Amino acid sequence: MSRIGRKPIPVPQGVEVKVEGTTVTVKGPKGSLTREFHPDMKITFDGSQILVERPSDEKEHKALHGLTRTLINNMIVGVTNGYQKSLELVGVGYRAAKQGRKLVLTVGYSHPVEMDPPEGIEIEVPAQNQIIVKGIDKELVGNFAATIRAVREPEPYKGKGIKYTDEVIRRKAGKTGGKGKK
Repeated sequence: MSRIGRKPIPVPQGVEVKVEGTTVTVKGPKGSLTREFHPDMKITFDGSQILVERPSDEKEHKALHGLTRTLINNMIVGVTNGYQKSLELVGVGYRAAKQGRKLVLTVGYSHPVEMDPPEGIEIEVPAQNQIIVKGIDKELVGNFAATIRAVREPEPYKGKGIKYTDEVIRRKAGKTGGKGKK
């Protein structure tokens, strides 16, 4: 991870970065994010780029070095471009709808499943079988998309369920009935 950690993080125009000890605040056109990092990591901002330094070459510090750099980079990308995850509903009668801020899923249960997105997450339902989760925090977007997927995970026999748009479901062969019976 140290090779990733050594790379400086370029700060684009229109993004304001404030480093106070181990707390980094990033403000951009889409919003602002604040995150507390490990106290061993030294984070410096020189106006155009952010550098992350580690105190030693211990295994833990090497891992934290790359992690810290990647998390800060994700914050900068989030406030400039944002993140989105796209999900797809596969199955007869499976559909998604948006009621106000809530997401309502009809996925084969006896009742519709209502989900409230966390603060900072925006949901779009362009079609009945598509859901797009958007936000500036990569972790929040990924977690909420995973929560939606967990409502009805895709099953391997017919492929029914909620899956990511780019996800490939490994299919299994079903039972082969009637062989050898008379």
